[in-house]
Amino acid sequence: MKKNILILPSIVFFLILSIFLYLLIIDRNPSEIPSNLLNKNVPIFEAKSLFKNEKFISSNEFKGEIILVNFFATWCKPCYDEHIYIQRFADKKNLKIIGINYKDNNKKTIKWLEDLGNPYENVLLDKNGKIAIDWGVYGIPETFIINSNGIIKYRNVGPITSKIYKKINLIINKNE
Repeated sequence: MKKNILILPSIVFFLILSIFLYLLIIDRNPSEIPSNLLNKNVPIFEAKSLFKNEKFISSNEFKGEIILVNFFATWCKPCYDEHIYIQRFADKKNLKIIGINYKDNNKKTIKWLEDLGNPYENVLLDKNGKIAIDWGVYGIPETFIINSNGIIKYRNVGPITSKIYKKINLIINKNE
């Protein structure tokens, strides 16, 4: 009788232990946040440009070339840290880079880009964060790769590091 009482708790214990062991050994990255926009068209939006005196209309701009979209702000330390990698992408001839300045001061942004260099072909203003919401941005920096058909192919949450720079390069070369 006592043996029967111990069997059920033992089975439950080993079942829970097995689940924990499985979760430890599977290949998963907790910092990787899935996006509903992957393999879908870029959200349609309009925005003011920081340097150009014209309205940016996404449906007119995200076609015919590979585009890197980078959400950034001057008050964001990781944005500062990743800026060197965004600069490196600017040297690629087959890539257009669009920056989306998130909830920031225009004068500070202009000064920031003058000091660090401006890798962006266009800098869009997202004063109220609506564009970021439409793109599903959790926090900045976030970077997206758009293929020549206007389809989002990759999303990076957080700053670009050396490892991520290499990964994005492979994605860009694959989508050429």
